[in-house]
Amino acid sequence: MAHIVILGAGIGGIASAYEMHDLKRAQDKITVISNSDHFQFTPSNPWVAVRWRKPDDISVAMGPVFKDKGIDFISTGARRVYPDSNEIELNDDSRVVYDYLIIASGPRLAFDEIEGLGPEGHTASVCTTDHAADAAQRWDKFVAAPGPIVVGAVQAASCFGPAYEFAFILDADLRKRKIRDKVPMTFVTSEPYIGHLGLGGVGDSKGMMESELRNHHINWICNAKVSKVEADKMYVSEYDENGNEKKQHELPFKYSMMLPAFTGIDAVRDVEGLANPRGFIVIDEFQRNPKYPNVYGVGVCVAIAPPVATPVPTGVPKTGYMIETMAYAAAANICATLDGKEATAKASWDAICLADMGDTGIAFVASPQIPPRNVNWMKKGKWVHLGKVAFEKYYLRKVRKGITESVYEKYILKTLGIEKLKS
Repeated sequence: MAHIVILGAGIGGIASAYEMHDLKRAQDKITVISNSDHFQFTPSNPWVAVRWRKPDDISVAMGPVFKDKGIDFISTGARRVYPDSNEIELNDDSRVVYDYLIIASGPRLAFDEIEGLGPEGHTASVCTTDHAADAAQRWDKFVAAPGPIVVGAVQAASCFGPAYEFAFILDADLRKRKIRDKVPMTFVTSEPYIGHLGLGGVGDSKGMMESELRNHHINWICNAKVSKVEADKMYVSEYDENGNEKKQHELPFKYSMMLPAFTGIDAVRDVEGLANPRGFIVIDEFQRNPKYPNVYGVGVCVAIAPPVATPVPTGVPKTGYMIETMAYAAAANICATLDGKEATAKASWDAICLADMGDTGIAFVASPQIPPRNVNWMKKGKWVHLGKVAFEKYYLRKVRKGITESVYEKYILKTLGIEKLKS
């Protein structure tokens, strides 16, 4: 019997657990460790922040689901991973021993790297559903007494799509309330240009996203570093394409949401050979850690180097489709190893995204996600907004029922009219 432990119960952890359950031998045991007893559908957090959704609408209690599938579940969270002894220390001081470990923990949110950033400071966040609920309370106060808004992503951020989504969602909500004319908006991003997305752009994303920002009367600052945030002011340095400081901005705001940089979680940071200097899990082409081959990495927690250095540091995003293929590859390779075979499964490096814009949306496909690409397009339409709403319901239903199928591949690719993407 082998004990396979999965650290994390987000999109990557759920996919890993379900795939592992379906592929494992009858005698093998699966345990999922999380710091929460609920799965929360992160892509819907921007809707929670403007009260288009309630937190309960996008949450699933995972204890009963895992129990039905015969998967053990621990929701006390992990304090430290000890790969030399194949142990995980939990926050209640107990330890779990594993034969194989899939780390799918998601990131640590590095608000502390910038003074005044984050929910404990002066800016809102949509990174977690709890953060989005807090952002909704801030939004209630804001719409009662509107003023300037600053939205975006700070230096070293690797997740830009939700920042664009949230800017357009706020715009749509303000228009519905008939107060958009009272709210100047500025988009601040570390990207070298609008629509870069950490991917070097997708299709005509630069032209399309610049046009959308103009049409929605949203100003922007690129190549931006946020130095600090005060209660009503953000200090931003703008750089040129050579990395030289170009201009200093002091941006007043009454409401702000800035996506932070990510690091690896505390439980794996500083574990030599397991994580890189930022705490992300180092993996090979089969999702395995080179030093500890019985440890696998899946999702946002894995290390992916940016393809090209940018004047202000930007990271590489990991989208849902890619994360699901990572989960399958990790599970398949563990099972192959247990059967005495070589690991052969590899994740897809394709990026597929439905980005909501409040009452319309933009879809993009990048295959592979790093240029040059075989498929490279971006399209806009109300169908994207409607598709994302339907996808949310579809995805949550699959999580509740414990169904393994790749919902990104079977739903989004079908919606986009693409049978199969091949890098």
